[in-house]
Amino acid sequence: MTEGIAWFVAALALAVALYAVVLAVRNKPVDNPLFWAVSVVEIVLVITLIGGCVALARTSRDVDGGLFASYLVTVVVIPPAAVLWGIAEKSRWGTGVVIVALLTVAVLMERTLQIWQASSV
Repeated sequence: MTEGIAWFVAALALAVALYAVVLAVRNKPVDNPLFWAVSVVEIVLVITLIGGCVALARTSRDVDGGLFASYLVTVVVIPPAAVLWGIAEKSRWGTGVVIVALLTVAVLMERTLQIWQASSV
């Protein structure tokens, strides 16, 4: 896993979270553009999961593989759960759940990068 990938995914999640903040401030529920934006984040996260697992299998670094893989899997599970919850909740709080989830994705991507880089220190 490279810094560029982790920062790109985190920035993408933060950008979508910013759009969700705009919806929440306007007291709007989860709408179709937010759904599709989170879907794009999810696709990028699945690609990151696959790439991270391949990188883990090919590396000679001393990486805690179980911890690294568990972070990658967790970060993939969060957005769909948040969107389902957000769609079910028709108030601004549904959008708030999506905001918190995307902020969590950004933080977990940074933590995943730290786990990956810890072996090279």
